[in-house]
Formats: sequence, C-alpha cells, structure tokens
Amino acid sequence: MTETIGTILEREGGTFRVSTDQGEFTAILRGKVKHRDGDRYVVGDRVRVDTEDPSGTLGIISAEPRRNLLERRSPDSRRARPVAANLDRVLVFTAAANPEPLPQLLDRLLVIAEANDIPAGVVVNKCDLASPEPIAIRFERIGYPVWRVSVKNGLGVEALLAEVKGHVTLFTGPSGSGKSSLLNQLQPGLALRTSATSAKVGRGRHTTVSAVMAPLAMGGYLVDTPGFSDVGLWGIDPRGLMQCFPEMRPLIDQCKFADCHHLIEPHCAVRGAVADGTIDAGRYESYRILLGEIRASPEQWE
Repeated sequence: MTETIGTILEREGGTFRVSTDQGEFTAILRGKVKHRDGDRYVVGDRVRVDTEDPSGTLGIISAEPRRNLLERRSPDSRRARPVAANLDRVLVFTAAANPEPLPQLLDRLLVIAEANDIPAGVVVNKCDLASPEPIAIRFERIGYPVWRVSVKNGLGVEALLAEVKGHVTLFTGPSGSGKSSLLNQLQPGLALRTSATSAKVGRGRHTTVSAVMAPLAMGGYLVDTPGFSDVGLWGIDPRGLMQCFPEMRPLIDQCKFADCHHLIEPHCAVRGAVADGTIDAGRYESYRILLGEIRASPEQWE
C-alpha cells in the first residue's frame, strides 16, 4: 500500500478535502478509523492516507500527533466538539460597531485559546464606522496584540496579512463582524460565504457552517470557523481558570489563602487589583461568569 501525509482542509459529512504534496484530493475514513473515532478528525489534522484507490479517493488510515486542538461546546451539547488542530495562533475577531462589541464573548474565546496553550490576538474590524480604541485598549492593556482594520477601506489589512503569512491562523468571533469578508480580502478568490448583518436583530446570519482551512498563496493557512453567539468551555478545571487570564496570573500566589477562588475571600490580591483599577472590572466579571459556568457543569459529559 502506498501512503502519503496530508492536511485536512475541510470536512463535509464523511468526506474530507485533503492537501498533499501531490495536490488536493477527496478522502474518506478507512476501516477501524471510521468506526473508532470518525467524528474526531478536523481541519488542520495531519493524516496518513493510502493512495491506491483507482477512483482517486484517498483513504485516511491514521492521524499524526497533534500540537494542539481547539475545542468548543454549545450550551445544549453534552460533548466537546473539536474545531481545528495544529494552530499557530487564534485571532479573535470583533467589529468596532454594527454589531457592537461583546467583551464577555471575546474574553470567553480568548480563555479557550489560553486553555489550549494557543497564542491569541484580537482583530477589531469596521474601524471606518466607529473608533476601535475602547475595545482595543481593553485587550492591549492585558498584553494581547490588537490589529485595527477596515475591510471597507483597506485600513490595516496589509499589516494583518504580514502577520498571518507562513502560519496556521484561526479566525473566530461573533457573526456579523466581517470575519469572512476580511478572509476573502486577505486571500482573493477564497470566496468564503458572507452575509450582511441583520438589521432586525443586529447580528450576522451564520453563513459559515463548518470550519474551513484555506491555503495562502504566500504561504500558511487561514482557518475560518462558524459564527456563533455562545461557546461553552470544555476541560477547564475551576482552579485553572485564573491561569487563562494573563493579567491575573501573577497575583494568584499573592492571596492570603492558597485555595482562594477570588470571589468573596478576604485579603484576595485579585479583587484588590480590581478595586484599584489594575485589573479591568469587566474582565473580572467575565472570570466570575465563566467560573460559575464551569462549576455548574457536570464533572463527566457523555
């Protein structure tokens, strides 16, 4: 059997689009792989495929070890859903206006990247409609890199293009913020599905239905993900949540009590930093909300 290594670019049902050194091919899962973990293969996975099928359809027979994996869970789901693997960076996307930024959703997405040890940054689009500074400064104070862009007039697009060149970059964020439109501009001809923001609800319609990984002509890959308004956390221990907030990490060992949850305990260094303005009160509120969500989730998901 002749084998080669490829990268999954897209999945539709039980069919995968795989890129190899010989070009792009359609692939399906073979034998035990299909029955054992057929729903666990995602874009970005490096897979071993056989190439002997005369129809030209490759057979995926195994996956290479992952560097990392981004997972999500919807509030009504009882299991994690892998989104993409082997990422160099997650860029959390928002609009400066139309729709208005949702800081707590952005915090949630950044926490998911932090929990998976994936470097993250923030892209603020539609800077032609409103000043990006309020939301941009919020994250720059923490240490996240922030790109201010406008798909409409091209502001900042070249700088962002230089950043993603040669890397595997996943874009995620709320619908309607222009994420897919920017990806199309970064890679002309990409033709990702886009949709205008709904005037009735102030949100974008969900036009990307599954993650898609697109090779860049200049090198690297862009990964576009479905738009969503809520994402559940997965696999984050309550005591480890604070580690996912970079500005709070240095204070964890400064609390009086080693088991401090930073909620009501006396002599809490984290709450003290919130009180004196060192830590943004909105970020702390995101921590409280996410901690409550994690505590309320069952320990074992089926």
